[in-house]
Amino acid sequence: MKRVDDFRLRFGKNEYVPIMVGGMGVDISTSELALEAARLGGIGHISDAMVEDVSDRRFDTSFVKEKTKLYKFNINNMDKAVVQFDLGRLAEAQRLHVGKTMEAKKGPGLIFVNCMEKLTMNGPRETLRVRLNAALDAGVDGITLSAGLHFGSFALMADHPRFRDAKLGIIVSSVRALQIFLRKNAKLDRLPDYIIVEGPLAGGHLGFGMDWAEYDLHTITAEILAYLKTEQLDIPLIAAGGIFTGSDAVSFLEAGCAGVQVATRFTIAKECGLPDKVKQEYIKATEDDIIVNGISPTGYPMRMLKSTPAIGSGIRPGCESYGYLLDATGNCAYINAYNREVSAHPDEKNIVVMDKTCLCTHMRNFNCWTCGHYTYRLKDTTHKMPNGEYQLLSAEHVFKDYQFSVNNEIALPEKEF
Repeated sequence: MKRVDDFRLRFGKNEYVPIMVGGMGVDISTSELALEAARLGGIGHISDAMVEDVSDRRFDTSFVKEKTKLYKFNINNMDKAVVQFDLGRLAEAQRLHVGKTMEAKKGPGLIFVNCMEKLTMNGPRETLRVRLNAALDAGVDGITLSAGLHFGSFALMADHPRFRDAKLGIIVSSVRALQIFLRKNAKLDRLPDYIIVEGPLAGGHLGFGMDWAEYDLHTITAEILAYLKTEQLDIPLIAAGGIFTGSDAVSFLEAGCAGVQVATRFTIAKECGLPDKVKQEYIKATEDDIIVNGISPTGYPMRMLKSTPAIGSGIRPGCESYGYLLDATGNCAYINAYNREVSAHPDEKNIVVMDKTCLCTHMRNFNCWTCGHYTYRLKDTTHKMPNGEYQLLSAEHVFKDYQFSVNNEIALPEKEF
């Protein structure tokens, strides 16, 4: 019976444990979590979602405070088109977050940053360019392009001196999306260094419609592997979404994938950025507690716990402080939904908005409990303590369980009580 440790992910002459830890924002995949993956010989992701707020929390900067002060006059205005990001400050926050992580890296693994195209920030092209290039400036090992098709993202980095040095990868959910990406970027003569195939059981935003249950990760990976072979493209393929045990991972590695990306089991690691009380909510969840809905302003379906406080919350849009989902014209689907409900209920103090949520504010406050399909199995990975709570795990324990387990077994941690 093979283990994950019997395989290696290869980038050129270098080999790594074929385990990537996914980049969960907003600072759920912390630097500490990513650094553990790298120390153990794998690949860890940090996320640049709401990077100015992440910088403020970690490094005592004041990017959000300064932005809020600048646009305070607009807080009660329904029109948010005036709210813009200072690109210099955005670059500074990105370099700080990525740079400090890279300075702390130890071990043979790599640190990547997950960069979401759907963070349009009232300047989709300009803000994405800054985030990508600042991450390269800060010495990140690689960039994973997520939450969007990213047809123009490679071009935004093409003039950077590290454009062909850093590892650049994309997340797709179909062979068609990959084909279009490669065709759109052919003139750059720069292939992705890796491709992450995210299936329908992944956490957070999904690259599928509400018919997600009709798709299967094994089928999609097989289609993309066949396409790469036909086109004679030697690009490592990473399977992601619903890979809960080391044996799950081995099934993809034996089928030809170069590695796996995993995240759900790390949400209850001590190094994960979720508050401990939220981690307990994840562990206690049942299968019926996990839903896929359309409340994200991005337009993508999103998987979460049905008890998440973000559902139905009618808080005032916090764009003057955040505004990461404002499109190129300063609009957001939540703003429209909020204004609609305010107009319909002018005398109500507590507005309820069911169809969309203020994703920026709720993610910032850890009140949008996005999760993977198999979150309900987390209780099987740890011990229930006498007080009814569950023991949290170390990232090293989870990583090594993926790396060395067989027969779909899950190694429980040593009891701490």
